[in-house]
Amino acid sequence: MLLGYGGDGSTGNGNHPSSRSLKDVLLLALDTATPAVTVALHDGTRVLAESRQVDARRHGELLLPAVDRVLAEAGHKLDAVSDIVVGVGPGPYTGLRVGLVTAATFGSVLGVPVHGLCTLDGIAHASGLTEPFVVATDARRKEVYWARYADARTRLTDPAVDRPADLADQVAGVPAVGAGAVLYDTVFTGVRREAPEHQSAGALADLAALKLAAGEELLPPQPLYLRRPDAQVPANYKVVTPR
Repeated sequence: MLLGYGGDGSTGNGNHPSSRSLKDVLLLALDTATPAVTVALHDGTRVLAESRQVDARRHGELLLPAVDRVLAEAGHKLDAVSDIVVGVGPGPYTGLRVGLVTAATFGSVLGVPVHGLCTLDGIAHASGLTEPFVVATDARRKEVYWARYADARTRLTDPAVDRPADLADQVAGVPAVGAGAVLYDTVFTGVRREAPEHQSAGALADLAALKLAAGEELLPPQPLYLRRPDAQVPANYKVVTPR
């Protein structure tokens, strides 16, 4: 692994994937799909700077100052960034949108590709586990977003959203990481508490660098919701039109 930490789809600019030299790459990674507002700058070999603040209600308020802070710490200007990496979820609607819209805006302004990665994959990569395990994050509504992994780099199943009780037979005793596993540890009885609970943009950037160097496909920067947003128009809502 590039950092010592521990999808599939298309690249953000639609190019066919190919192995890529990361000599002059500067990746700006961000993720707001979990309660962690996390940003990192990665030079293709290592993380230069990283910020992570856990606050589920202040994604929009915290993200841009975190970007400024990371760039300043690394001694780079925004226009030096060559690629944007963003966690696409799964995650709650509002928080997830903050990161995706910000990533798209940076990509458009800078004229650089925007690459998506599954948020669960970033948490898995940070775990460094070499055995089969599951990642679970808190999906609210007494549910978790989760997926199975063969190791820290290899996801075996598509992300899903379920009630923990419905997963008991599948995950009991299986090594598990993530805030969802910690929250429902009576179901995820193999929870690894020493592993990171929340997303790390440094791990996300490291995983993206590995995939880009190997010519692997990344996801388009589109949200992975898995369910409808909490706020919905009432079924009996009447539209009032002016006369």
